[in-house]
Amino acid sequence: MSKQRILIIEDDGFLASIYAQKLEVEGFEVSFATNGEDGIKLAHKDSPDLVLLDLLMPKMNGFEVLEQMKADSSLTSIPVLILTNLGQKEDVERCIKLGAAGYVIKAHSLPHETVRRIKEILA
Repeated sequence: MSKQRILIIEDDGFLASIYAQKLEVEGFEVSFATNGEDGIKLAHKDSPDLVLLDLLMPKMNGFEVLEQMKADSSLTSIPVLILTNLGQKEDVERCIKLGAAGYVIKAHSLPHETVRRIKEILA
């Protein structure tokens, strides 16, 4: 059986590597993008099973990435889990309205909890 693929779109390389290591230990294949533009390109190239998406990034923010993915017929079915420090109710509601499968606040969640959410979404 092939591994499920996770695309992490996160401009903090250290944080992305922590999540990547945790996901790889759990049996996922992981790819990275450090900004929204590269994330969209990689999503097209790799067809990930799920995207872990930060909101505050250079070039194209996570809201724009989410909007583009949900408007693109080849990407719209890929679940997107938001991973951010933006905890305002409006930000959460905006992401859910745009089609996010879930919303995790970095400061309130440990990597293993985020991995559990990913597994729940992919189940």
